[in-house]
Amino acid sequence: MTTAQRPTLEAVARRAGVSRATVSRVVNGSTTVAESIREAVRRAVEELGYVPNLAARSLVTQRTDSVALVMPEEATRVFSDDQVFPGIIRGVSQELEAADKQLVLMLAGSPAGHQRVERYTTGRHVDGVLFASLHGEDPLPGVLSRLGIPVVCAGRPLDGAEVPYVDVDNVGGVTRAVRHLIGNGRRRIATIAGPQDMVAGIERLAGYREAMAAAGLPAREAFGDFTRESGARAMRDLLAADPDLDAVFAASDLMAHAALRTLREAGRRVPADVAVIGFDDIETAAYTDPPLTTVRWDIVELGRGMTRQLLRMAAGEDVEQELILPTNLIVRDSA
Repeated sequence: MTTAQRPTLEAVARRAGVSRATVSRVVNGSTTVAESIREAVRRAVEELGYVPNLAARSLVTQRTDSVALVMPEEATRVFSDDQVFPGIIRGVSQELEAADKQLVLMLAGSPAGHQRVERYTTGRHVDGVLFASLHGEDPLPGVLSRLGIPVVCAGRPLDGAEVPYVDVDNVGGVTRAVRHLIGNGRRRIATIAGPQDMVAGIERLAGYREAMAAAGLPAREAFGDFTRESGARAMRDLLAADPDLDAVFAASDLMAHAALRTLREAGRRVPADVAVIGFDDIETAAYTDPPLTTVRWDIVELGRGMTRQLLRMAAGEDVEQELILPTNLIVRDSA
């Protein structure tokens, strides 16, 4: 038994009744060929099941039909039970699949990883770059943008680079959460803030401080890094500093989960003694004990929105500098 040969460019040319060079131009996206001829070539390609050589096509068109999604995080964080990063990946994948583009996932949680990403992206191996998170004043988005490479970030770049970004209404979401606590009679309200080298951590802390100041209440702050471990540590610190606190806003659901457990271990009842609110509305938030009140935003839509912006930029279209997704307070039994 012989293996069927893969259809060649010459076979497509014979079927379409044109030259090999004409087929090559059509396959590589040339618009200099008459529409009737392009249609004949497309029909021949479909009938024969011809698969273009993508490497050769990229040399002709200067396109790779691939997009890099950069995660400046450790692998253990990206693939943890935190649903934010998988949600972003899902949204990006959905849009790229619809556009017939490939996803290149790159982790940059170390200096070596960051350098590898920089070499790869500046080498034009992708048509654009999405940054799922940024820490500190990372210069890479600005560098790529100045090189003419389309870039979109999740969250405002902290170095002031004029790069389009998609984010959520962090401040508004936190303000609604704190006002809810105050409206329920809570006055000794603490926060477990996120890392201050990330825009989400910065803005969620700012929203808490603004809401507390507006109500004339003193702020009580501890800091974490959006992980369970840091949430538990911060909750213990807050209880040690003020055993009588009556509410906690945590800047992520994972930190809020840990706060619930730490409060229970300390003999505090939720919400009778201490009310707890998180942020993100990950799937497990509805199944904690008690179910967690939290700030919801559409994680998958963030990935989709970033990708739509990037594809428009790659097509030469103008895009908005800032796209902010709404947040909503989901009230459950913890507050």
